[in-house]
Amino acid sequence: MIRTARTKLVALTSEYAEKLVTYHLENRDYFAPWEPSRPESYYSMDYWLAHTEQAEYAAQSDTAYHFIALLPERHQIAGLCSFTQVARGPFQACYLGYSIASQFAGQGYMTEILEAAISHMFAQRNMHRIMANYMPSNVASARVLQKLGFEQEGYAKQYLRIAGKWEDHVLTAKLRAE
Repeated sequence: MIRTARTKLVALTSEYAEKLVTYHLENRDYFAPWEPSRPESYYSMDYWLAHTEQAEYAAQSDTAYHFIALLPERHQIAGLCSFTQVARGPFQACYLGYSIASQFAGQGYMTEILEAAISHMFAQRNMHRIMANYMPSNVASARVLQKLGFEQEGYAKQYLRIAGKWEDHVLTAKLRAE
């Protein structure tokens, strides 16, 4: 467990599947412009039980780490973050993904959560580089990454299919201070 001033970060496990269904259903419209189109099954308990099982296996095999940020007093999910496509050897890098519940947006939660999670990945998981990409129109995401010290490294045209449309992305990275 990783503590922040207002949340606690825990590993994604099957015990949180029901809360994940609720989190994604409650934020479905809020997330829609920034995510791939989702099938209805994405909002089911079966999907999230399978996803959490995969996440647990990925952590055990050192290929990805998924965290849930909970409000300790309510055990409510404030946000999620994941470090995926972990590459070892000379690269020691991964990709960062994240989301914040609409009711906590714009209040500094995402920056707080990611600051703690990134510190953990550098110190405990020996990452050298963490990469994060965002759509140019996602000003809030750009601001969070900038606050966290991510630097722009490139621009990828039609990088990901988001909400049914190929979207450009700004490519950023943060390196561990040596």
